[in-house]
Amino acid sequence: MSDRDDPTGGDESIPDEFAQSSDDAAEIAFYGGRGMSAFPIAFFIVWAIAQTALWRVADEGGLVAGILIGLILGLFFVKGSWKTYANTIFEGMTQPVAVTAIVAWIWAGMFAETMQAGGFVGGLVWLADLAGVGALLFPAVTFVLAALLATGIGTGYGTTVAFIVLFFPAGVLLGANPVLMFGAVLSGAIFGDNLAPVSDTTIVSAVTQDSDIGGVVASRFKYAIIAALLALAGYVLASAAMPGLDIAGEAQEIFIEESEPAGLVHLLSMGVVIATAVAGRHIVEAISWGIVVAFVLNLALGLASLGDMIVFRAPADAPLSEEMAFLPFLEIVDPADVGFGGSIIDGASGFFALSILVLFIIGAAQIMIRGGAFEAVLDWTLDNLATNVRNAELTMVGTTALINAAITINTAAEVAIGPYISRVGERYNINGYRRANILDAQTAALGYIFPWSGGVLVGFAAMRDLPETYDWFEPGMVVNPVEVFPYVFHGWLLVAVFVVAALTGFGREYTIDRQPEEVARI
Repeated sequence: MSDRDDPTGGDESIPDEFAQSSDDAAEIAFYGGRGMSAFPIAFFIVWAIAQTALWRVADEGGLVAGILIGLILGLFFVKGSWKTYANTIFEGMTQPVAVTAIVAWIWAGMFAETMQAGGFVGGLVWLADLAGVGALLFPAVTFVLAALLATGIGTGYGTTVAFIVLFFPAGVLLGANPVLMFGAVLSGAIFGDNLAPVSDTTIVSAVTQDSDIGGVVASRFKYAIIAALLALAGYVLASAAMPGLDIAGEAQEIFIEESEPAGLVHLLSMGVVIATAVAGRHIVEAISWGIVVAFVLNLALGLASLGDMIVFRAPADAPLSEEMAFLPFLEIVDPADVGFGGSIIDGASGFFALSILVLFIIGAAQIMIRGGAFEAVLDWTLDNLATNVRNAELTMVGTTALINAAITINTAAEVAIGPYISRVGERYNINGYRRANILDAQTAALGYIFPWSGGVLVGFAAMRDLPETYDWFEPGMVVNPVEVFPYVFHGWLLVAVFVVAALTGFGREYTIDRQPEEVARI
């Protein structure tokens, strides 16, 4: 997710934009008890599994229909007036955590498309060909670079968008397996979302567990690096066993031969984003600077025209259209082709349907919270599973996974489950750093694994636009979200690391071992 301005250490309360709704908000009563408040989310998950896994229909429109139908059907289980139910949907949809994700997607999309207009993918292909980085190593290299970018800018979603637009097609063209490439991008995003000091998930995990951000990041590195090294080896081994697509040889050779190093100048654009984000600026500001630099470089070096980035397509009979046709951002076209185009709108528009889907999912999740299903699950696990320290930590891992399956935007899931993790951990005097690390690792990982999760869907949305960008990229090359599920190696390994840590006690600290203190201020 994205970063925040001036996040603080653990002695601060949870920021307002991450706070839960007030306790005096009206609850919703359901026929069948509290569990029925989970009906809209459960219906959507079943719908998503059927659509993507059973019927292989990878389309955000179908998922939007699924959550809408689930919300409508949920009305019929409500006792009394439906007004509170309807208002709760709006309450969820207006939570800043959902809007933050959407803004990060749109800004990152504009940034990636503007760099691509300047030939960044061609530059990557040229560099990979020169360095001899072929199909075998490209997924592993992609994982490392995506992890570095995500750690620098603090937004896994933004990294996913940029790397699907820029690195994914380069890897596929060079012969890497597209499913592995998608998994490598998601794994890199997970690494950065989990470890970046400016990531929303890092901030929320720290403040909900009364811990300082610097101490949390320092204490979780050992877990992240173990999973990362194993994932890196996994991508090399899997790449050796999984061949790439059979792209027409002539098209592949032509693209490689025509690739030029000039597009690599946009490494500067990416560097500006990283440096600005690390300096503590808001992610919107950081990516905006990247867009500006990419825009200027495209024009100054002749990598792309103004019309490639911003273009008005007007009909010949429009007032003054013929007289103003000399403008570089104005094209005279047939009436059927009238509209606005260019990398700026192309990068943003690919996420409109996904944005609608996410807003309604968060609305459905809020109904589950207001209706009591969320609390019922957590109370049951607290009473029946968290019976000792080891089981308490395993329960933290399991319940966080369960909530992330339902609330598919990772920061929103973390906000919801954070107080429960604190409650379980404090019962057994588990240190705040340890609690924050368990919470954030599962949230960061599972937010990019489930086929209906925000991280996977944002990558899929960006990928669906690639056939319009490259003549050689066919619609059949787009990876169905359900196909990438087993290959998000870093995500699965990060979860496994904490399961092993809970079972063995590796890295476990108690409150008497050390107290969180403000060791860093971002």
